[in-house]
Amino acid sequence: MKNRPLGPVVSSSHLAHGPLPELSELEFGMTIASNAFQRWTVRAMAAAGQPDLSSLEVQVLHSVHHRERAKTLADICLVLNMEDTYTVNYAIKKLARAGLVVVGKQGKEKTVAASEKGAQACERYREVREQLLLQTVSELGIDPEQISRLSGLLRLMSGHYDQAARAAAAV
Repeated sequence: MKNRPLGPVVSSSHLAHGPLPELSELEFGMTIASNAFQRWTVRAMAAAGQPDLSSLEVQVLHSVHHRERAKTLADICLVLNMEDTYTVNYAIKKLARAGLVVVGKQGKEKTVAASEKGAQACERYREVREQLLLQTVSELGIDPEQISRLSGLLRLMSGHYDQAARAAAAV
């Protein structure tokens, strides 16, 4: 039996046919990285003392705590690139019931800020992250500048996916 090259590592070979199979490879990488990241955020926040939060709720809490300034629903959705304001609003309500955020008003707009309990949860999460993730990633020997370039590429690609989504919605 002749050894064939396996080709790019993808989840759906039919999507790798065509002029840019590497994009399918990137999509598979984003899929498994996204799932791993969501699992991590939930487990890290549980280790930090808040076991009943979803990944979205953890991300909203961190976004609300960012720079220790109150945010509007629109701000949070924009930063997290979330179209579905309903799910973000639901996350805010759950975080408020848990005492992790406080809801206020600025003019006619509802604002959300991290409570003291929420800020402490974010700090504990940061400590867990440093102990369990940053140490092991640092040991890989990856140049931090390479991580920064990859982050920029992912943000750039997200814009292309957003544009393609708009085009697909118009078809």
